[in-house]
Amino acid sequence: MVTTLLVAVVALALIFDYTNGFHDAANSIATIVSTKVLTPFQAVLLAAVFNFAAYFFIKDHKVANTVAKIVVEQYITLHVILAGLIAAITWNLTTWWFGIPSSSSHTLIGGFAGAGISNALYLGAPALTAVNAHYILTIIAYIVLAPFIGLFIAYVITILILHICKKAKPVVAERWFKRLQLVSAAMLSFAHGTNDAQKVMGILYVALVASKIINSGAEMPEWIPLACYSAISLGTMSGGWKIVKTMGSKITKITPLEGVAAETAGAITLFMTERLAIPVSTTHTITGSIIGVGLTKRVSAVRWGVTINLVWAWIITIPISALIAGLVFVIIHLIG
Repeated sequence: MVTTLLVAVVALALIFDYTNGFHDAANSIATIVSTKVLTPFQAVLLAAVFNFAAYFFIKDHKVANTVAKIVVEQYITLHVILAGLIAAITWNLTTWWFGIPSSSSHTLIGGFAGAGISNALYLGAPALTAVNAHYILTIIAYIVLAPFIGLFIAYVITILILHICKKAKPVVAERWFKRLQLVSAAMLSFAHGTNDAQKVMGILYVALVASKIINSGAEMPEWIPLACYSAISLGTMSGGWKIVKTMGSKITKITPLEGVAAETAGAITLFMTERLAIPVSTTHTITGSIIGVGLTKRVSAVRWGVTINLVWAWIITIPISALIAGLVFVIIHLIG
C-alpha cells in the first residue's frame, strides 16, 4: 500500500512541477515576447533549455532543504504530502485558467503546511506545532521583500543604463538591447530553474523519508533533481499564454532596454535568495522588477489597478492552498 501511495505522490509531485513550469513560463518569457525579440515558441524553448541547465550547476539544494523542513517531521506522512500536492495543483490550475500570475512556490508551501496542520489536529496536537515557524515567517516576509528587492534593483539598473547610453543612437541602442535581452532572459530562466525546481525536490525528499526508504538527513537520490528539472522544463515548453499577456503588457509597457533591466534584476534577486536558501516566488520577483522599470518613466506608467489585483492574489495564495489541503486531508481520511 505504501509503495502504491508513494508512486502516486511522486507522480503528483512531478505533475505539479510540470504545472509550475507552464504557469511560470510567463515569468521568464513575458518581457522578451512583449518586446518581440523572440516569438512565443522561441522564447519558451530558450526558457526550457536554461531551466534544465540549472541541473548541471546547482548541487547543494539549499532551497529544497528549506521546503523539506516547513512541516515538523513527526507530522509528515504520505497522506499529508498527497493532500498538499492536490491542493497546490488545484490552485495552480485555477489561477492559470483565469490568467492570474500567482506563486506556484507559495501554493506548494501553503498546501504542504495546511495538510501538516490538519494532521496535527487529527492527532490531537495544537495546530501550529506542525509547522516550523522560522521557515514559514521567513517565506511570508519575502512575499513582501522579494518584489521590492526586484523593484529596487531594476530601477537602479535602468537608471544606470539610461545614463551610460544617453548619447547612443536610438536605433543602434535598440539593436544591442534586443541582443542583450537574449542573455538576460536566459539568466532569468536559469535562476527560475535553480529556485523553483528545488521546491518539489524538497517534497519528494520528505516523501522518501516518510516512506522509510531513506533516513532523514541522508543524501538526496540523484533521480530527484533530474526528474524535477526535467518536469519543470517540459512544463515551461508548454507555455502559459494567458499569464504572458498580464505580465508582458498589462503592468507597464516594456521596451528591450527595460526588458534587459527587469530580467537582470529578477535573475539577481533569485540567485541571491537561492544562496540564502529562501524559497521565493519567481512571479513576485519579476513583477516587482517590471514595476521598477516602469517607475523610471513616471509613477503613472505603472497600471496600479492591475498590480493591486496581483497583490491580492499573492496574499490569498498561501491561506487558500492551506485550506484546500486541510479539506483534502480530511476527505482522504474519511474515504480511507
